Amino acid sequence: MTLFPQAGTRAAKLTALGIGVAFMVTACGGSSTPTTSESASSASAGGIACPAPEAGGGAAATQSAAPASIPPSTGSTDTPLKIGSLLPTTGSLAFLGPPEIAGVNLGIKEVNDAGGVLGKPVEVIHRDSGDTKTDIATQSTSALLGQGVSAIIGAASSGVSKTVINQITGAGVIQFSPANTSPDFTTWDDKGLYWRTAPSDVLQGKVLGNYMATCGAQTVGLIVLNDAYGTGLAKNIKESFQSAGGQVVAEELFNEGDTQFSSQVDKVLAAKPDAIALITFDQAKSIVPLMTGKGVKPTQLFMVDGNTSDYSKDFQAGTLKGAQGTIPGTFAQDTFKKKLLEIDPALKDYSYAGESYDAVNLISLAAEAAKSTKGTDIAAKLKEVSEGGEKCTSYAACVTLLREGKDIDYDGQSGPVTFSDAGDPTEAYIGIYQYGDDNKYTAVKEEFGKL
Repeated sequence: MTLFPQAGTRAAKLTALGIGVAFMVTACGGSSTPTTSESASSASAGGIACPAPEAGGGAAATQSAAPASIPPSTGSTDTPLKIGSLLPTTGSLAFLGPPEIAGVNLGIKEVNDAGGVLGKPVEVIHRDSGDTKTDIATQSTSALLGQGVSAIIGAASSGVSKTVINQITGAGVIQFSPANTSPDFTTWDDKGLYWRTAPSDVLQGKVLGNYMATCGAQTVGLIVLNDAYGTGLAKNIKESFQSAGGQVVAEELFNEGDTQFSSQVDKVLAAKPDAIALITFDQAKSIVPLMTGKGVKPTQLFMVDGNTSDYSKDFQAGTLKGAQGTIPGTFAQDTFKKKLLEIDPALKDYSYAGESYDAVNLISLAAEAAKSTKGTDIAAKLKEVSEGGEKCTSYAACVTLLREGKDIDYDGQSGPVTFSDAGDPTEAYIGIYQYGDDNKYTAVKEEFGKL
């Protein structure tokens, strides 16, 4: 493959920068490294001491008020901006599809309500990504590229994105994922065309590993999906937990498409860990009952963004009471939730809705700044609209500033958005959630980190 000069530049800059993470972590109580007596006590009680939910949230940007009048665009285009979405409506991550699609549709609505991009309404085309068990993503990508999109928002799954990233970026089209967290994309040869609003698993892994330790766990077992997402997240969880003085006593893998998990569950339980991290997608629906049926307390269970979902119709009341999970991004604000529910009244989860909404705004603002709807031109302006200028938090407010000749710094519903040269967010929040008796999750706290 012929390399574009920009690709080498991005990799070189990233290597020079390195990656460091700084946390503003609120401990669960006690020391960050539990004593032997604390660990023994929590294990014998069948759980560990995690906090009651706190009043949290508020990290997401409050939207800028729409200006009384938005100046006309200073550019024009014969080709309207056309955005595709490649998000899951089938497969093991299908629960993420509705909030992500609602976020995209809300973003498109607000952009068009503000007059569109370069004087024309933005068009959107939705296609299913499926999962890695199928070839749906490749077929959907071919269809989107054939319809002349400048950018594709998706996929949700890192594994799925790996099957189409070269196809998308090789066509000169932006791939902008709201939910990919695999660290592999940071150094991918993407010709400067791959971007994401979800932080790398370096951040989520460090937060969750540290959080389990501060909750009193001294040993942990893991059940891990054997793909780019699962193994990458597991690696960072292990490193963080071990750095906090803990020990990983079991790690069992399974493959996408597997339906039997008794072997993995039995091996993890044989190690008698204080806490168990489930790094899965919807396989958790099968794994959780196996564990609780063998005496595991829900307070020992820690979940991740791939499976922190509404299980009110899947499990008996109380099955997950006290279990916790992490999802990158800020807690969705009530006003933002209301807007999403106007788009899709059936929404139950809000995971990555903010990241999807922000992707639409950033692509649209970069196109306006570039005075072009060509993918490579838009990509060249994405970092610029995310940093260094006047803060703004809605398309209407930001595009007004742009058309007045001002530099902008977009902050969105997913939190502060400042891109690295590799197209990754350089700072982000990780939300921690706790399940109630109804098997639905509520916000506990947010952890902030810089990459």
